[in-house]
Amino acid sequence: MYPFTLQELQCFDAVVREGGFQGAALIVNRSHAAVFAAVAKLEDNLEVALLDRSGYRVTLTDAGRSFHRKAQSLISEMETLKLHARQLAMGEETHLRVVIGDTCPLNDGLELLSGFFASCPNTRLDLHFETIGGPRERLVDDEADLILHWVEKTDARLEWIDLGKVSFVPVVAPDFLPFPLSGTITPERMRDLTQCIIRDTARTVQQTNYYVVEGAPQCTVGDHLMKKEIILRGMAWGHLPRFMIEEDLRSGRLLSIAGKHFPGVDIDLVAARRRDRSHGPVATRLWEHIQTCAPDFGGDMR
Repeated sequence: MYPFTLQELQCFDAVVREGGFQGAALIVNRSHAAVFAAVAKLEDNLEVALLDRSGYRVTLTDAGRSFHRKAQSLISEMETLKLHARQLAMGEETHLRVVIGDTCPLNDGLELLSGFFASCPNTRLDLHFETIGGPRERLVDDEADLILHWVEKTDARLEWIDLGKVSFVPVVAPDFLPFPLSGTITPERMRDLTQCIIRDTARTVQQTNYYVVEGAPQCTVGDHLMKKEIILRGMAWGHLPRFMIEEDLRSGRLLSIAGKHFPGVDIDLVAARRRDRSHGPVATRLWEHIQTCAPDFGGDMR
């Protein structure tokens, strides 16, 4: 068995896809005779009949069908490598790493990104979902090119685009509280009741207390959707973004306990990136796209 070439594989693949040598010749921009010779040489080198030429249209033999599946993977990898090389030559990024944080309305965040990446088919979106301190940590540790979350705006390493405010409201299900609902409920009265909190995906967890009542029993979940379900079922209480529970508050399925001791919190949602890092052309266009869309962002938050 002798080595075969990528060109022979491409000719073979074109014959399979077109069902004949004439159509394949047009696809690979070679003569009919050249394609025929390339496939014949491939079969001779492999010592395997790949095509059945007895009918009006050539078809795959069983061996040819098995070989073609493997060949398609190799051809696809080669095309990907060629594209990668072209992007490198143009200075364009082959992928961008974006993190959506738990404070970002998911539908709005995905719409913002999909609208951009639809026009950049050659740059892969490497998308992750992180919570609490996770998005900022990924950005600071150079594991993300952009995040949709909140940041410490005093951090000189970062620049941001304001996308709007997200209000977090402390809520309970009806009949969850063993005492009357009022705006003067204290942390001490809530200490015996289970509080649902979001698991922080940061590897180095900050000591900041994110609305947690010290000493209270806890139920820990991975995202706000699970948190909302647990609170709706009367299994715990906790803070949820208003954009997620507006209808539940209106209908009475959830009750706010916001007041003097639990005022709720407003967070600045931003798109953020490193100020002290260079950004490629696709990342720059994404930043400009977000700046353009920012005034209309957050339909779910209004």
